[in-house]
Amino acid sequence: MSELPSSGLAVALIQTRTPATQAEALAHIEPLIRQAAVEGAKFILTPEGSNLLEQRKDRRGLAITTEDQDAVVLALRRLAAELGVWLLIGSAIVKSGHSGDDRAANRSLLIDSGGGIVARYDKLHVFDVDLPNGETYRESSTIRPGDGAAVADTPWGRLGLAVCYDIRFPHLFRRLAKAGASMISVPAAFTVPTGEAHWETLLRARAIETGAFVLAPAQGGTHEDGRKTWGRSTVVGPWGEVIAKLDHDEPGVLHAKLDFALVEKARASVPALRHDREFAGPL
Repeated sequence: MSELPSSGLAVALIQTRTPATQAEALAHIEPLIRQAAVEGAKFILTPEGSNLLEQRKDRRGLAITTEDQDAVVLALRRLAAELGVWLLIGSAIVKSGHSGDDRAANRSLLIDSGGGIVARYDKLHVFDVDLPNGETYRESSTIRPGDGAAVADTPWGRLGLAVCYDIRFPHLFRRLAKAGASMISVPAAFTVPTGEAHWETLLRARAIETGAFVLAPAQGGTHEDGRKTWGRSTVVGPWGEVIAKLDHDEPGVLHAKLDFALVEKARASVPALRHDREFAGPL
């Protein structure tokens, strides 16, 4: 756990190793959120797949329900209201609600201090890859990608929403920044090979390009379904500097303070968001 500076928005990133059922997931994550609030956080963010992390199709299909019936989503909304904090459910795996498509949504939910849902974002880019170590992922077979980006107002500034694999698509982050986001969330469940190679570099690059804080709570360790995730939850400042980081895969709480004057300073120093030009090609 990092020590808190004296001023700024107190945020906390929750690092988890989410179990494969909602009941176990809630028992796992609730104490960490309570700890974060007791330690002073006003805005708390959880990772991708906070309600369950399960690739085995028979178990996954039985576990997934609608957003308004999901036990973790409902409980965390109540918890945000009880604690008087804003909470980003980094993502919940829930039924998408699209007729004729039985794939789930990988949905980020921003909850205000009254327990209300302020914003929803369904992960735009699904992870379909064959890694050099032999691991294969076809997220598109079970996750319906979203159709649009999302930026939401908070008491401290605008938050842009992204999830995991979205980090590799800089044009999305540029759109979020140009829509006024001073902080961008990237809850994740990164694989170990890609996490070790690219996680911090990508987070720092997106922060530099946007002049925004990047908040990246992560899953970490070996999960019940056999997958291994990288952990290393990280907060990056708008100049690209890592201001807080967990250096391990274990569940825990990462604290940081965000000084939004640094966003203005970074964007004034390198005003690239104002310098887009139309251009032709390549063909």
